[in-house]
Amino acid sequence: MAIVTGAGAGLGRAEALALARSGAAVVLNDVTDAAKTVVDEIEAEGGQALLVTGDVGERATADALVEAAVEHFGGLHVVVNNAGVLRDRMIFSMSDEEWDTVIRVHLRGHFLLSRNATAYWRTRSKASGGPVPARIVNTASEAFLVGSAGQPNYAAAKAGIVGLTVATARGAARYGVRANAICPRARTAMTAEVFGDAPAEGVDPLSVEHVAPLVAYLASERADRINGQVFVVHGGMVALLRPPAVERRFDTNGPLWTADELDSTVGAHFAGRDPETMFAATEILELP
Repeated sequence: MAIVTGAGAGLGRAEALALARSGAAVVLNDVTDAAKTVVDEIEAEGGQALLVTGDVGERATADALVEAAVEHFGGLHVVVNNAGVLRDRMIFSMSDEEWDTVIRVHLRGHFLLSRNATAYWRTRSKASGGPVPARIVNTASEAFLVGSAGQPNYAAAKAGIVGLTVATARGAARYGVRANAICPRARTAMTAEVFGDAPAEGVDPLSVEHVAPLVAYLASERADRINGQVFVVHGGMVALLRPPAVERRFDTNGPLWTADELDSTVGAHFAGRDPETMFAATEILELP
């Protein structure tokens, strides 16, 4: 039994179909009834699906999704947090509403459903006296890796989702929960202005169909050893990200740092470095 948010089109639709084809009953969510056609697709293929509309940034939606999975399908094993919105603008031009909307839908939305699901799994684990099979697949983005200049709200939300994923993996692993995040590069309605139209012929390297199999795999019991990880996925490629590493450590020679000592140590480390070289993994965009 699985929940997929933002399942009306694009990546969420592909993920819901992949899970259904792997044998899961799926509760689909979208802010409108757009996902009804996906429910119909799943049922036409002999699967089970149910639509719960609502804004993932609202507590009531998270409550309704978990309740629907448990009441209609007898339980919950998988959560795929996919729903999102964009409000692109440079930091100096961004409004309060543009910031709050993206943080609420992406980060708060991931939190609310993850909180409800892990609370359910924790209760079941305690009742059974052992771990339960439970999976969370969160949706981050390469925007957090590169610091997308026109998307400070989106980049911040996606960085927060990575932190939330690792914290969830650490905090809920004892109950059987495995939480991982993907950074998908896919051609969807949300990325239409970035990636443009699909090629007229051949396999689209940015098709959502390249992403869905990884999500279905991470949602399966076969991925039990994978926890708290972040993957970039697109075009037939999966890249496992290495956790951040310390580039260099600086230690004071005195009881407290002085401005001169900081300049001669920390400052000297950056001598001759282009200020455009930042804490950003821009090379990720060049992965084969």
